[in-house]
Order: sequence, then structure tokens, then C-alpha cells
Amino acid sequence: MAATDTGAPPAGTIRYWAAAKAAAGTAEESYAAHTLADALTAARHRHGASPEFARVLLRCSFLVDGVSVGTRAHDTVQLADGGTVEVLPPFAGG
Repeated sequence: MAATDTGAPPAGTIRYWAAAKAAAGTAEESYAAHTLADALTAARHRHGASPEFARVLLRCSFLVDGVSVGTRAHDTVQLADGGTVEVLPPFAGG
């Protein structure tokens, strides 16, 4: 059965890069969330012992299944079952 049949949120993977990876203490973890906002809220709770994690997220850009979120509100970005969220802090250099 599909996740939408049971009301269960879609499940996928969040991948952290550079400073986000260091602040999270992991390269990736699972999500179970309907929207990007929900997934990030859950991640903030999981990493609540690291104030740096929340600060890094404020500076990050996000890709959802390879598509840039850009300036869209995170609560409007739907997540898919088996999807991937990439968390990309600003990178120095060129």
C-alpha cells in the first residue's frame, strides 16, 4: 500500500554536506515527513543538543530530489516516499 493510503508520511533520506554534516554529526539520516518544513523541524529536534546545527540550517540551500527549493516556503515543498533532501551550506571559493 502507498503511504498516502495509510496517512503515513513519506520516508526518505536527508543528506548533509560540509558544515551541515559536521553540525549534524552524520552524513545522512532518514526522514518521515510530508513537507520539507516537517523534515527540518524533526531534524532540529534530533540535533537539539547542537545549537550550531540550527544556525547552519539557516544559511543552507536545499535540493529535493535534485530540484532546488530556492525561495519557496518549506511548508509548500512536498516530499516523496524514497526521496532525497540535500542540505547544502554556502561554500567558499569558486
